[in-house]
Amino acid sequence: MKKPLVSVVVAAFNAEPWLAETLDSVLAQTWKNIEIIVVDDGSQDETLAVAKQYESPQVIVIHQKNQGQCAASNHCLKVAQGDFIQYLDADDLLAPDKIEHQLNLLKRQPAGYITSASWARFYRSPEEATFKEQALWADFSPVDWLLCAWENHLMMHGAAWLLPRDIVEKAGPWDTRLSLINDFDYFSRVILASQGIVFCKAARTYYRSGLDSSLSGQKNPTAWKSAFLSLSKGTSHLLAAEDSHRVKQVCANVFQRFIYEAYPAVPDLQAQAVLKVEQFGGATLQPKGSPWYNKVSQVLGWKQASRLRNYFRNQQHLLSQTRIARS
Repeated sequence: MKKPLVSVVVAAFNAEPWLAETLDSVLAQTWKNIEIIVVDDGSQDETLAVAKQYESPQVIVIHQKNQGQCAASNHCLKVAQGDFIQYLDADDLLAPDKIEHQLNLLKRQPAGYITSASWARFYRSPEEATFKEQALWADFSPVDWLLCAWENHLMMHGAAWLLPRDIVEKAGPWDTRLSLINDFDYFSRVILASQGIVFCKAARTYYRSGLDSSLSGQKNPTAWKSAFLSLSKGTSHLLAAEDSHRVKQVCANVFQRFIYEAYPAVPDLQAQAVLKVEQFGGATLQPKGSPWYNKVSQVLGWKQASRLRNYFRNQQHLLSQTRIARS
C-alpha cells in the first residue's frame, strides 16, 4: 500500500533568519513521503534566496507579490498534492517524528478525525522549550474543543495540527481579509468540519515567540478590525453548529475579552463588541492580567489599569528599540 503523502505548507514573509532551520526540521522527519511548498509572500529580505537553496523535486518554492499570510497559505494549498496537510509557520519547528506519530494515530481512527500535538514556546533555541500540559491536550468533540479553547483563552498553534486533505477542502480557504488572529476563523471551520479531535502527546512542535514582526504582535487599527471580523466569523460558525446557552455564554466572553484587550483603541469596534456581548446574554469574564494590573484594577478600575499598562509597554518598546539602534 502506498504511504500517504503529507504536504508541508509554509507561507513565508521576511523569515530569512529562521527559514533554514524550519525547513531542516521538515527534511529531518522520520516520515519521508513529504512534499514542502514554500510561498514567499513578497519578502523584503533574503527569504526567497534562502528558500531557493532548498529547491528540489521535494521542495517547491513559489514567489508572489505581498498579499498577506492568508493569500500565501491559499496559494500553498492550490499547489499541494498531499493526502494530509501540515501547516508550518516559517519560524516554527517540528520534532523529527512529529508527522509519523500523528499519522499512526489517525490510522486507528474512523474517517473524518483530525489530530493535534504537544507544543511549547521558545525564544532563541528549541532547547529552551518546556512542554506543560494544558486542558486542550485531550480528545474532544469539535464543539467542546472550541468551547474549552475560547473559555480558557488557550491556543493550539497551526503547526500542531495534522489535517486530512478532505477536511481542509470541506473547511474552505483562508479569508484574505484577515491578518490578526486569522486562525480563529480558519481553524474553527476546520475543527467543525471534522468528526472530532484526537490528541497525540508524543508528537511535538516548537513555537517561536517574542518576534516584533509576528502577526500576533500587531495592534494597529487595521489589525484590530481583522481580529473583530475573525471573532465574529468564528463565533458564528460555532453557533451554527450548536445554538445553546453554553455556547452563547462563551461567545459573550470572547467579545468581552476583545473589549478588555483593545481598550482604549478602536472605540467603534469596542461599541460593536458591547452589542455582541448583550446579544449573547451578557459576559461573566472579569479583567485579568499581571498581579500589578489586577491590584491597579481593584483601585482605579480596569480601564485606567489598561491605559497605564499600555503606556509602560510603549515605553519599554521604545527603550528596546533605542538599545538596538545603539548596538
